[in-house]
Amino acid sequence: MIYGIEEQVVLLLPVLVPMAGGLVVLMTRKLDHDRRWLLSVVLGILLAEAFLVAWALAAGGKLVLWNITKSITLTLSVDLVSCLFAALTTGVWLLVGIYSVAYMAHEHEERRFFGFYLIVLGVLIGLDFSGNLITMYVFFELMTLTSLPLVLHEGTKEAVMAGLKYLFYSVAGAFLALFGIFVLIQICGNQDFTPGGVIAKMGDGTMECILRSSLSERPVREGLFLAAMFCILVGFGAKAGMFPLHGWLPTAHPVAPAPASALLSGVITKSGVLAILRVIFFVAGPETIQGTWVQNVWIFLTLLTVFMGSMLAYKEPVLKKRLAYSTVSQVSYVLFGLSVLQPQAFAGALSHVVFHSLIKNTLFLCAGAIIVITGSTKVREMRALGSAMPILLGCYTVVSLALVGIPPASGFVSKWYLATGALASETGIWTWLGPVVLLVSALLTAGYLLPLTIQGFFPGRDLKREEERDKNLGIWKESQTEPGCWMLVPIGILTAGALLFGCFPGGLLDLIERIGAGVF
Repeated sequence: MIYGIEEQVVLLLPVLVPMAGGLVVLMTRKLDHDRRWLLSVVLGILLAEAFLVAWALAAGGKLVLWNITKSITLTLSVDLVSCLFAALTTGVWLLVGIYSVAYMAHEHEERRFFGFYLIVLGVLIGLDFSGNLITMYVFFELMTLTSLPLVLHEGTKEAVMAGLKYLFYSVAGAFLALFGIFVLIQICGNQDFTPGGVIAKMGDGTMECILRSSLSERPVREGLFLAAMFCILVGFGAKAGMFPLHGWLPTAHPVAPAPASALLSGVITKSGVLAILRVIFFVAGPETIQGTWVQNVWIFLTLLTVFMGSMLAYKEPVLKKRLAYSTVSQVSYVLFGLSVLQPQAFAGALSHVVFHSLIKNTLFLCAGAIIVITGSTKVREMRALGSAMPILLGCYTVVSLALVGIPPASGFVSKWYLATGALASETGIWTWLGPVVLLVSALLTAGYLLPLTIQGFFPGRDLKREEERDKNLGIWKESQTEPGCWMLVPIGILTAGALLFGCFPGGLLDLIERIGAGVF
């Protein structure tokens, strides 16, 4: 059903408004000196975008943007998955944008940063609203190209090399996934996303579309289909930081500005999760890979990534790089929950999408504030922060405990669902090995996040002697204080969200269970 003009405009505006605003910011070079004008425009657009997304989600509907051919269209539509991801993206983007007002005052090229900041938001909303495979793929590639300047922002040699690595990994992964998309379209055409999928196994070992389109599709052999699905999982998994295409994350995060690192970790990695979710549960159908070698290899890769990322984070001395390795591990919690193809694990995966986004954005924003104020980048250089920044370090501690999975914080809820779902999944060795790896990873998470808290609030009696020894390094200055309210308020809101979602997860879980009821 195609809705009226008003509904179509409602769907299009959340995509176009931030993109147009970003272009305006990029083109108005003569107003670079007027920082107040720039920030007013950016914050105004972000607030308008929050209203437009809420309006679009309430109105729903479907919009055909472009009939490329008779069978290939670019289509926007709203469903429950769109509601979850678009609301999360917009809320986080607004809060990080407020934080950026203060942070970017210490950086250069604010106009360029905020211009691309707004453009990426519009592209991500387009990805969230994508109604079929081709639309999703177009916005997925656009997201890589438009987010690249955020990684390159510093302009140093390290930033350029990190940007090239990010581009190579992302494009290579997307091209790998494109092969799988070709196979899926060969089976069923560019069908709109349908809960539960539109492909069925036939008795002769072929795959065929349940909802026949006007095309004269030919059934595809199961071997080719499974190979295509594996390419999709590895290809889109690159953006989610899944082994073996995870290497861009620990390279890009340390060189990008803290707000960009927060969004790369907390939001943009989830675009890979969204793409995999759409393919497995809204095109192929979970039963087409259940019990196959593709599911077993996928589970293995997710658990390997969870353990490997935690170990590397535990050994990493640089704070932002440690958080990047943490993201490699934590996003694969989500992929593990999807890979076992079980309703409870599915609920744990989607809830962890929300919780990890709130937590990891907070951690990166705290890290950015600490680095700006102290000039230190390594954890061992950040002792006694609690005496000067008790609120900031307190927020860091709360979300760290949430990521470990300490109740009643939000991470406990998602990890409980992931573990219980895995135990009920009947996936052989993964039934018990999955929860074991998650528990080991939780211990390692405590090992790499909490030392900053312990050293910050309890620096030890030998602190003064060490301060005297390191005086020439400028590691600590008595004049250091809490960051301003432009930084603290977004951090506090995200921290409160990470805690309150753990205490009152009912509304979010109800939404996720409604999504799960449609795909299983």
